[in-house]
Amino acid sequence: MKTPDRISHLFPTDNSALTWRDLHAQARFVAGQLAGLGTKPGESVALCLPNSRQAIICLFGVLYGGFRATPLNLVAGPEALGYAVSHSKSKVALVGNDQLGLFRSALNEHPCEISIVTVAETIQWPAPGKTIEPAQVSASDHALLMYTSGTTGRPKGVVHSNASLLAGGWTSCFAHALTSRDRALCVLPFFHINGLCVTLMAPLLSGGSVVVCDRFSNRNFWNQCQRYRVTWFSVVPTIISHLLHSDLGPDKSISQILRFGRSASSALAPDIQESFEKRFAIPIIETMGLTETAAQILSNPLPPAKRKIGSPGIAFGNEVAILSESLDPVDPGVSGELAIRGPNTMIGYLDDSNATAAAFTKGGWLRSGDLGHMDADGYVFVTGRLKELIIKGGENIAPREVDEALYAHGDVVEAAAFARPCPRYGQKVEAAVRLRAGSQVTEDELIALCGKKLGTFKSPDRIFMLGELPKGPSGKIQRLKLPELTQFEP
Repeated sequence: MKTPDRISHLFPTDNSALTWRDLHAQARFVAGQLAGLGTKPGESVALCLPNSRQAIICLFGVLYGGFRATPLNLVAGPEALGYAVSHSKSKVALVGNDQLGLFRSALNEHPCEISIVTVAETIQWPAPGKTIEPAQVSASDHALLMYTSGTTGRPKGVVHSNASLLAGGWTSCFAHALTSRDRALCVLPFFHINGLCVTLMAPLLSGGSVVVCDRFSNRNFWNQCQRYRVTWFSVVPTIISHLLHSDLGPDKSISQILRFGRSASSALAPDIQESFEKRFAIPIIETMGLTETAAQILSNPLPPAKRKIGSPGIAFGNEVAILSESLDPVDPGVSGELAIRGPNTMIGYLDDSNATAAAFTKGGWLRSGDLGHMDADGYVFVTGRLKELIIKGGENIAPREVDEALYAHGDVVEAAAFARPCPRYGQKVEAAVRLRAGSQVTEDELIALCGKKLGTFKSPDRIFMLGELPKGPSGKIQRLKLPELTQFEP
């Protein structure tokens, strides 16, 4: 540590801070305690914790000890959470005091033997608390086990090594030119790959600092940026849309400190991006990442370099290609499946050799499941997910086309198109939106807007006005849940 007394993490909830020296000492102590409980190198340690000071100490303690950090999705529900605990074979769980009820409900769904260590203002280690010096850690050792959302079946456990985990953080450092002078605002949960690899791992590598918030707050966001002199943040498109449609905003001087905002996890509608930048004078860097790649695979460059609105950018620190149906790279302009190759790709899916083999091509490309094309400058344009593609009368319709048409209306805060079975065409287009409070826009008006932008064939037959669209832990809209959610809407 070149600057051990510099601040590493700040916590608005209690106005406390950690230095790199503090973090190192406390992480080492946690690692020793876990080893004293009999935890072996490479074994999973479940983390059932919200963003907090103790969560940061526990996470880095698990990594320091050579154990496999297994963050649990706190909004997944007891069944999915219990499955992750059981499948990971965790023998120890570090559980927040407020999460004990949830965790015990999860164990009722999937009973297993596990030692629970309660984490409140302090970590409640079992007496007498034997400490053992942790084992040496190598680059190829397992470091992270993170479960996918599992919207189409059982969640898969994505395994990263120390090397791929750090490579994931490095891609953000490289793309965004992060230095020790930068300070991130973390409002995404660290049990999501964006929150963990981008806003926690990238500053670890750059020597910068992180403001760790317990959650995103529309009311507090700009105050937190200004109070802590944040230079960048990483969020998801739904958060950008909520900030844009809020009456709250920062002082004009914030653009002198805040270098950029970063958008990831799902496509950012061009109208939302352009409106946000016009209102706040803060550039938004659209990016793209996967759990399987320790977050970032693509990013637009920082200004004044060329950014292409509607594209998550070019490769930084890894290779990307568009593959044909035969899994061969295609020429620029040709559509296919986005694939990635580089040091940030996962080892594989835990205890699922078939899924791991299916995820990689013979050439070592990791298949993303995303459809798109690459232009002559290397910028990728994603049109949708293979599993989410709407096929109406034999014609492929990318849901994102419909989303973007809906976002063109100023009252639409959230939008997602989806397929519904149809006897005539096989599938038909429908959509769900969340509107700005007080909006009087009608379903017919939004359908007419889509017709003007897309033509009648691609326009939704129905648009459902919902109070909230279903989202995963990162805030990404879960499109595949919408057909069932809107099934009985009038």
